[in-house]
Amino acid sequence: MSGRVILFCRERFTAELAWAELAPLLPGWTIRTCPPTAVAGHLAGVDVVCPFGAWIDRTVLEAGSFGLVHQYGVGLEKVDIALATRLGIWVARVPGDAAGNADSVAEFAVLHLLAVLRRLDDTRAALRDRRWESRPTGGSLLGATVVIAGLGAIGTAVTRRLVPFGTRLLAVRAHPDRGGPPGVERVVGPGELTELLGEADVVVCCAMYDGRSPAMFGPAQFAAMKRGATFVNVARGGLVDEVALLAALESGQVRGAGLDVHAIEPADPGSALLSHPGVIATPHVGALTEVMFRRTSSVFAENVLRWAAGEAPRWAANAPTTCRS
Repeated sequence: MSGRVILFCRERFTAELAWAELAPLLPGWTIRTCPPTAVAGHLAGVDVVCPFGAWIDRTVLEAGSFGLVHQYGVGLEKVDIALATRLGIWVARVPGDAAGNADSVAEFAVLHLLAVLRRLDDTRAALRDRRWESRPTGGSLLGATVVIAGLGAIGTAVTRRLVPFGTRLLAVRAHPDRGGPPGVERVVGPGELTELLGEADVVVCCAMYDGRSPAMFGPAQFAAMKRGATFVNVARGGLVDEVALLAALESGQVRGAGLDVHAIEPADPGSALLSHPGVIATPHVGALTEVMFRRTSSVFAENVLRWAAGEAPRWAANAPTTCRS
């Protein structure tokens, strides 16, 4: 389709990878970029918008004539899907298990788990300060009970990686009747989360977030965990009451936390939570691998071309009755 334009709402995928690398997969298309805070001013002639963290709200949806909002990944919590549907705009995503996203995030979840349990920051400081006689004692995944909150593509990928560590795996999912992958001992519904947390040495949050539901982890959930538990969030910051998490860390109820996602992004590294000595934090980079970029680019471009040819996109989050072209 010559003359088509796609707008990516972040100027690069990462410092090393540019959106222009998708050009061979979208022949005849023009690839544009803009800052995530200035989307509405860059919509002239745009056919497809890729949010990648930008808000696609009423201002953006009504300002353009684009017919497809396609996320380069899973998260659509910043897209007003209801309004997009009324305006005839398709909204689609790339599932975590379709293009390497889930595997990349799962690897990063394990990285956070090990870094917190083995007290990576403290051990590096001990080496730097020549404190060989006072090296810190780390925890271990061996024999630990791990609760996976959210057993979708990412949660399932996390379980596959934790089985060889000798962990006991429990999980929470929206449809517990679907069970879990090999190695998961028990699966319960969201209503039983707090009770299940009483068995948790480690909790990994991998749940979906729609941008509207209340925090999944608040004071009651942190209080329910075993004292000294470890908490990791690689899902969305809005799933966690960060004030409650900080209080749990300060009281020792939670010994350490690994956070790749934050309630407000970009996050403030000087905040009380992120500067707490028990926290290892990263800037929402779990999915940002070259493997994810290459595989997602292929699937993403194929779906954009499918829509441009007049077909319904795969993995659509809506189904407009009348469509913008």
